[in-house]
Amino acid sequence: MNMSLFITSLNSGSNGNCYYVGNQNESVLIDVGISCRETEKRMNRLGLPMNTIKAIFITHEHSDHIKGVQILSEKYQLPVYITDTTLQNSPIKIDPLLVNSFVPYQSIQIGDLSVKAFPKRHDACDAHSFTVSGNGVTIGIMTDIGSICEHVIANFNQCNAVILEANYDEIMLEEGRYPYFLKKRIRGGMGHLSNRQALELFLNHKNPNLSQLILAHLSKDNNCPEKVGRLFKEHAGATEIVVASRYEESRVFQIQPLGRRINSVWSTAVKAQQLTIF
Repeated sequence: MNMSLFITSLNSGSNGNCYYVGNQNESVLIDVGISCRETEKRMNRLGLPMNTIKAIFITHEHSDHIKGVQILSEKYQLPVYITDTTLQNSPIKIDPLLVNSFVPYQSIQIGDLSVKAFPKRHDACDAHSFTVSGNGVTIGIMTDIGSICEHVIANFNQCNAVILEANYDEIMLEEGRYPYFLKKRIRGGMGHLSNRQALELFLNHKNPNLSQLILAHLSKDNNCPEKVGRLFKEHAGATEIVVASRYEESRVFQIQPLGRRINSVWSTAVKAQQLTIF
């Protein structure tokens, strides 16, 4: 058995969020906030076959997390895991036969992947984040977090790799062009994590075997990829720091247990092996 999971950010930001986690046989998407066509293009460029996707998990109803879900689910007949409250408060229309609800901390098995949701603080009706486990690896997808709570801490601590929100630089937000009410919403405890808050979570609660941290959901106006990258790399230790783009997919990262990271990610041999499975 290949003791690893693969992870990539297909897009990350207020213009659309979509994250991929999988093994060599099956995968899941966390949110589809980009179009079906763009999802297909980016998967294809990475050598990730669409037919490995077995389910979509939705964090909350904001448009940058759901706008591609309906068409992608319909085209590929993918089950969508979404809470009843989130579905009722969203404009998307999903085939009822493909709708699956979930509750926090209930393990959902997708092939050899185990997906668990946990609640978080965000100004949506029923917001959750997720961990995906398999092959001895746990990966967290943790964006749209207003402030650090016990659920975030407990799940962050279990992960070998995390996609973690670092939405804004506090000085850039304060001095920027946003109106006061929007600044208040972003930093008010139910909006988004600042670079400093994300760094404190990383420094105080990371798993010793955290090999990969992908900083995500950066504000276009109130953050700087180079700035937040430098901030985290000063404290990274053995953890590789990557900043996800709001314009393109990241490379595919292969995460192994016990902090081992494979740098020759998603090799031609792995692509060929996966393509022959299907």
